[in-house]
Formats: sequence, structure tokens, C-alpha cells
Amino acid sequence: MELTNAQRASVLIHALPYIQKYYNKVVVVKYGGNAMVNEDLKNKVMRDIVLLQLIGVKVVLVHGGGPEITEELNKIGKESKFVDGLRVTDKETADVVQMVLAGKINKSLVNIMQNNGGKAIGLCGIDGHMIEARQMDEKWGYVGEITDINAEPILDVLEKGYIPVISTVGCDSENNVYNINADTAAARIAGVLGAECLISMTDIAGICEDPKDPDTLIKIINVSEAPQLIKRGIISGGMIPKIDCCVEAIRRGVKRVFIIDGRIPHSIIVEMLTNEGIGTMIV
Repeated sequence: MELTNAQRASVLIHALPYIQKYYNKVVVVKYGGNAMVNEDLKNKVMRDIVLLQLIGVKVVLVHGGGPEITEELNKIGKESKFVDGLRVTDKETADVVQMVLAGKINKSLVNIMQNNGGKAIGLCGIDGHMIEARQMDEKWGYVGEITDINAEPILDVLEKGYIPVISTVGCDSENNVYNINADTAAARIAGVLGAECLISMTDIAGICEDPKDPDTLIKIINVSEAPQLIKRGIISGGMIPKIDCCVEAIRRGVKRVFIIDGRIPHSIIVEMLTNEGIGTMIV
């Protein structure tokens, strides 16, 4: 349905309070899942982020890339192994992770943003020792636990008017490279930056009373309610570590965290610039 000029103007006017709310504030977007694999969705997400930049929001994009890593490992005949939901990362796999995340995916996202009128610079956790890490557990190999975040490279890029696009590989003082969970990295980065909000793009509508029924979406969750929701089984499986990261972000000073469905076009804009929102807000 084509909007009239008056309707377009009305949409912009209604968005004004939200634009004012986020103007000159840092917003961290954790990007992954189906929205990253689908090329049409990927373009729409990047355009949304460019729009936010152009209205004065300081967007920081943190991305993973699990499916692409698996695809690249398959090409070299290496089987992907997972233990407790985390990829077992030996030295060869760590090299592939670095190549895919810091190279192929990162530069592709930067390119799409720039072709949509944005200004972006790709970074990885190794740059400026931004994400320092140590081995989490021997059973996972080079999967890293974050020990420190150096926000200086991110702040430098923001100050110059660019969107930092950050791939989640970490490093230590002994030249080891670590595969870092993107949700964990986004939460820690949002906390260090004192972000206004963290937006976590997932493949579900948000937190629902009945995970199979999106109509049971819980719009607002207080961090104190999270343990009870886990106990009741409303939050389960792969959502538990995601919620733990959201809670961690709030405790580190992020004002609010949104879990939204990245499969829905323009879900970031709907969540940030409208009254109703689209996912679950954690406060």
C-alpha cells in the first residue's frame, strides 16, 4: 500500500520523540542468525543501521557468523564439533574463524553499509587488543573467555563519524587467537561503552510464555525475573546463555536490552522508533 505524503510526514513526526531519545547515544547491535544468512534481510538490516547513523545514533555493530564458519570448514573437509552448544575450536579451526569473521563477513557488511550511504570501518577483537581473552576450558580448545575490553579503538572510530563493525575474535599476550561468543562480546562492549541499549537480533519473536506461540510474547522482563523464568522452563536451551548475556549487560550499566526477531524486515527500526516495539525488553 502506497503512503500519501501526509502519512509519510505523520510517520516521521511520530518517530521524533524516539529520535530525540537516541540522538548522540551509543546503541550496540548484536547481529547474527537468519538475518545474516538471508541476503535480502542482510541488506535491510544494514540500511536500517545506516538510517540510525544518519539521524545521529552512534551505532556499534557486533557480529558473529557461525553458519559461514561451518560452510568454510566443510569446504576444507573439516567436521564441525560442538560441546554444550559451543564450537570446539582447534588451531586450524581458529584460523578459519579469524579468516571468515574478521575477513569475509566483516568486510562484506562494511561494503553493504557504504553502498547504502553509510560510513563504516571494520574491526576485530585483535585490533588494539580490543577483546582480550583466555582459554575458557580445554574441552573447547581456542574458545575464549573475555578478560578485558579496550574501548579506545571503538571510541576513536565513533568520534570520526564511522560505524564500528566488530567481529568477535579475541587475543592474548602470547599471540593466541580465540573464538568469542558474539552475545557475550556484545554485552561486554555495550557495558564498557555505557550504551543506551543493546539490541540482540535472534531467530525468535522474543521471550514467550509459550515458545511455540508468538502471541504469548512477554514485552518487558526485569532482570530479577530471569531466574524464575528459567526455572519455569519459559527460558530454556540456547536462550539461557543469551539471557545471561542480556542480564550481564544491564548489570554493567546498559539501560535496556531488546531481544528482537531479526527475520522480520526493519525490526530494529520498529523496536527503536515506534511506541509498540516488536520484541522483549529487559530492564
